[in-house]
Amino acid sequence: MSKEQEKAPKEKIILGIDPGTNVMGYGVILTEGKKYKLLQYGVIHLKKYETHELKLKKIFERITGILEEFMPDSVALEAPFFGVNVQSMLKLGRAQGVAMAAALARDIPITEYSPKKVKQSVTGNGNASKEQVAAMLQTLFSITELPKMLDATDALAVALCHHFHDGRIQTKGRNAGWKSFIEENPDRLKK
Repeated sequence: MSKEQEKAPKEKIILGIDPGTNVMGYGVILTEGKKYKLLQYGVIHLKKYETHELKLKKIFERITGILEEFMPDSVALEAPFFGVNVQSMLKLGRAQGVAMAAALARDIPITEYSPKKVKQSVTGNGNASKEQVAAMLQTLFSITELPKMLDATDALAVALCHHFHDGRIQTKGRNAGWKSFIEENPDRLKK
């Protein structure tokens, strides 16, 4: 391997997943150094399946198909937020676990990000709405038309968050606000 080849950034494929029991979003990006490119994103519709067990089976099958098609180097998932309904949280946790199992069966590393961390990474605001996240992704990836279901853009945001953090969840104390965000991410400014 030449010195130029050693210095060249390695291409990586990242699969981002926004877990859900009725709709599960996914987004696949290709990265090389600081550059990134959208490969595919969409949703897995699960409402039509009558039982939770059948939904879990379909999640496993569809995520396995995406893994086989794109052969990602890593998988990033949005960690579930804690809600009031225990049954919903249990079902969401199972859906996330099945998606994780599909990746783990192929020895693909997994990283989880909180919804707030994903929003902060993509928009600079940890409290951004789904629509704000989607609008930022539309700009960053030059997407002409956003999907009707924003679970797809949420998953794409998870993949992009993983790229920005290079798989490392940052726990160091950081200053909040736009000034800090711009200082830490000069390459993300549109010129």
